[in-house]
Amino acid sequence: MSTHNLAVIGGDGIGPEVTASALAAMNVAADRFGFGLRTTDFDLGSEAYLRTGEALPAAVAEQLRDYDAILLGAVGDPRVDPGVLERGLIVALRTLFHQSVNIRPVRLYPGVVSPVTEVSSDNCDLVILRENTEGIYTGGGVMVKDGTPDAIAIQHSITTVPATSEIVEFGFRMASARRKRLTLCHKKNVLLYTGRLWQEIVDQIAERYPDVEHDYVHADAMCQHLILDPGRFDVVVTPNLFGDIISDLGAVVQGGLGVAASANFNVSGSAPSMYEPVHGSAPDIAGTGRANPTAAVLSAALCLAGLGEREAALTLEAAAASVLAEGGDKAGQQVDTAEVSARIATRVAEIDVPTTSGSLMQTLATLAPQHA
Repeated sequence: MSTHNLAVIGGDGIGPEVTASALAAMNVAADRFGFGLRTTDFDLGSEAYLRTGEALPAAVAEQLRDYDAILLGAVGDPRVDPGVLERGLIVALRTLFHQSVNIRPVRLYPGVVSPVTEVSSDNCDLVILRENTEGIYTGGGVMVKDGTPDAIAIQHSITTVPATSEIVEFGFRMASARRKRLTLCHKKNVLLYTGRLWQEIVDQIAERYPDVEHDYVHADAMCQHLILDPGRFDVVVTPNLFGDIISDLGAVVQGGLGVAASANFNVSGSAPSMYEPVHGSAPDIAGTGRANPTAAVLSAALCLAGLGEREAALTLEAAAASVLAEGGDKAGQQVDTAEVSARIATRVAEIDVPTTSGSLMQTLATLAPQHA
């Protein structure tokens, strides 16, 4: 029996609560499908930073490198300045472990109501792949004449052939296993140099995937198309900043942050990938039982897929989706975090393993490094 070693960063606010829900479902799946899970908790987040002044101590980072995957709940606290944990912990882990592909599913599950009336579960199932280690997020910057009326802020952006090629190649591989359509989302009519580089790389790699149709959409136009016609997209590849924006728009389309999962994926398997729900730490509802654990459970399903546990990943997703389809109320009362978690865990043990081809979980399990 194989055993997967998971590093667990519960983090802040509702992070530990939803992470516990995800782990409960994963453990049921492990028992059902015959593999082991060994977890280690890491004290990282706002409390640790306030005690030590370090977001990610070097010694802890080296310990994390030895794990098969990282589960992250959420980080953030009003007592910590914005950007400290986002850049010092999350971006730092993405960069240190070369988690070059941020995977954001945009799928409207049956029974979930989208605020966009034109969208249904029949026409909303795409994947946004966001380049995760470059762009304007990881470039340096400088402030000239800071604090004066003549202040000038300069923020650098970095785009390289190796990083761009890696995510585009991964995108074509994923599209080839799904509905065979890839879209580049950029702003190449204004960002002439980076836009040209992305387009050239897409065109070059496309020659190796003649079965995959590829096209291009401006980032601003994507904000319209994603709402009005998400069915036109299958796999979308895009730079860091645009990916951050359009994937959050995608979360709205699919019913909100409570069902939005993500993976920070190391394509080569040279370091652990990291899986996290998209929502924040929501300290205002921490401990109230109002946190929706579904996004954390779906992130755990991505984790199992990334570890090559295809059947377990498919089952975890199907269990969460079936509970979503039942609605959020029970006997006129709003169900709480524990109730939703219990329902999902029970369903993992009972539900039939889905056999649908081309799903994200199935595709990711196939593309996982140990199966490449």
